[in-house]
Amino acid sequence: MGEVTFVSRMTVKAGMEAEFVRLCSELARRVHASEPKDQTLFYKFFKLREPRRYAVIESFASETAEHAHMTSKALAELGPGIVACLDGEYVREYLDPFQA
Repeated sequence: MGEVTFVSRMTVKAGMEAEFVRLCSELARRVHASEPKDQTLFYKFFKLREPRRYAVIESFASETAEHAHMTSKALAELGPGIVACLDGEYVREYLDPFQA
């Protein structure tokens, strides 16, 4: 399998948005500073237009690159705080390249 790309959508608990944004911003900063650009192809958080709704789009060169990200020191340190801000589970949707 080649590239692995997905969007994860989530709702944040009322009153936890500032902490969520702080943690996610720090995670994104660390990802961009430490993960190889040819392996972590895209990594960005977004505020959705619905109240307390956010998303992250992630794209990796391979499953190995995704695994390296998911087991990174940055995610181990910041992930639990991010999850604690969530109101319910996040939903991950995988995106496959369009085949012409």
